[in-house]
Amino acid sequence: MIWVLLSLVVIILILCTILFLKLKVFIDYYHGNDNDHLEITLRALFGLLKYKVNVPVIKVAEDSPSLVVHKKVGVGNEEKDKKHEKVKFTAEEILHSIQDMQHFLKHVSGFYKIVRSFLKKVTVSRIEWITVVGVGDAAYTGMLTGAFWTAKGSLLGLISTLMKVKTIPKIMITPEFNRAISQTSFQCMLHFRIGHAIFAGIKLIKFWKGGRPNFKSKPLSIFSSKTKSV
Repeated sequence: MIWVLLSLVVIILILCTILFLKLKVFIDYYHGNDNDHLEITLRALFGLLKYKVNVPVIKVAEDSPSLVVHKKVGVGNEEKDKKHEKVKFTAEEILHSIQDMQHFLKHVSGFYKIVRSFLKKVTVSRIEWITVVGVGDAAYTGMLTGAFWTAKGSLLGLISTLMKVKTIPKIMITPEFNRAISQTSFQCMLHFRIGHAIFAGIKLIKFWKGGRPNFKSKPLSIFSSKTKSV
């Protein structure tokens, strides 16, 4: 009987630890003319638990109307610990994913309220967004720079409204009047408690209405290792 009680206590302590555990998310995106790179890192337990996804190449396939994503996923820092994959997303799969998302939104009562409630518990501790832009014409470059400032300001205002931003965002736009160039570097760090994410997921299931879901697509995500590889 004592061992049963001890086991229950240990299980409860583990569950409580998981619920109150903070998950840190690091997002690093770079766009330079025709080159794109996205890196997302998840960390917990002071960095002891770590999962990283690298997406260095996203391009249109030459032999078919589809997108090809080259990615590296792994749980460590060593290159040997990472798995290299090339994933193809056809136009039909992308269309089915969009239809499934619309189907999902229709069947979850109060979806946006649930999401907003969760985002209120997300803390943003770093935002750095640096852009260099130019089209080779001074007048058009000036207009484009103003449009970029407006777009960035609107997006950051939305983030500040939905989440708890604990730092002053570092924003910079450098116009290049004499050459055509497009470069963007975006870095963001945010964190939330795993328990809040679990409760949000439970709410999504609880408020599902309209019977069993009828999704057409397979998991379509750069994070899924079950997606069809080529």
